[in-house]
Amino acid sequence: MTEHATKEVGPQGLASVLREKGALTSDWLSAFEAVPRHLFMPDAIWPGRAGMNRQSDRVLRSEEPEVWWQAVYRDAPITTQWDDGTYTGPGKGKSPTSSNSMPTMVFSMLDALSAEPGQSVLEVGTGTGWNAALLSHRLGAENVVTVEVDKASAEDARTRLNLAGFRPLVVAGDGAAGYAARAPYDRLIATCSIGSVPPAWRAQTKPGGIIVTPWGPTYGGEAVARLTVAEDGTASGPFVGSSAFMRMRAQRKSLLPTSAYLDGGEWPGTGVRSETALSPDEVGDWVHMFAIGVQVPDLFCRVEPGNDGAYRLWIMDTGVTSWATADYEKGRMAYPIVQSGARRLWDELELAWRWWADAGRPGFDRFGLTVDGDGERVWLDSPDTPV
Repeated sequence: MTEHATKEVGPQGLASVLREKGALTSDWLSAFEAVPRHLFMPDAIWPGRAGMNRQSDRVLRSEEPEVWWQAVYRDAPITTQWDDGTYTGPGKGKSPTSSNSMPTMVFSMLDALSAEPGQSVLEVGTGTGWNAALLSHRLGAENVVTVEVDKASAEDARTRLNLAGFRPLVVAGDGAAGYAARAPYDRLIATCSIGSVPPAWRAQTKPGGIIVTPWGPTYGGEAVARLTVAEDGTASGPFVGSSAFMRMRAQRKSLLPTSAYLDGGEWPGTGVRSETALSPDEVGDWVHMFAIGVQVPDLFCRVEPGNDGAYRLWIMDTGVTSWATADYEKGRMAYPIVQSGARRLWDELELAWRWWADAGRPGFDRFGLTVDGDGERVWLDSPDTPV
């Protein structure tokens, strides 16, 4: 199949999909048409699946052009780098570290940004350069600054942007620091997730300006925050939809292995046994993890798979003081719990989950975030009702 052999698998087909989903609005249609996604893809890609953080094996355009083309014009994310560039394949590396985001997410976030032609924007996380090109087409390349922590990725993106006719300022550097030389900005958009809004982002955004960024607690769960910066430098606003981005390098989670909690012993050690009626399967959805994580911010979890769908859910604290396990098995009405250490982590998790359930099981759209000099506060329905 050649690049222009069909409208079903190509820019026009993807545009139709995105418009049907409501992600691609008329404001961004001309940018989509002027900035083909395939111009911002490397030869080697790892196609993803919509709504899932799972990648297929490596596809080389030079070897499988039809498969490569179909992947590029599917509404799904595409991993373009593993292990900070140290792994190149074949197969897959340990951790994906750069990607071209799912088109639905790209245009949903651009819509949330509410950027108008002539406004200045700082993008954190250049990646392949596609998002910077879309912004350049709509706002004017002279108004776009994009920062990429990976020097090789920044150079590759600059080359792709220039070949496509766009020359925004591409900076190789730490996106957490923003780019003060061109501040202040009307808009700031991050294409990597964070657990804390860097102070530089608020400082470099004009009063009344908007920050759009994926945000999530240590435990898990993540959504896109749309924050408006006030005259006093505070920023506040709602979450506008679920997301699952790679963490900004400056804020990557560094979590100790499970063995560090057992002091050289074996499970269950001196842990206290009990049972719960709350199934571990009822606390594992993305919004569950978000609601738990914002209430118990030092919590994280791991899953130890068993047979026939059974598994053990490990709950640990970042201070390495306590741990808990909950065993899931199909058909059970009560689930074995073990808790060890100064805290009863399963009890804390269950209390957080029941708060969410009693609040009407809110989705991401009922949550919001406020950031000021005192830190960050997630709220439900209104900034006056912090979680």
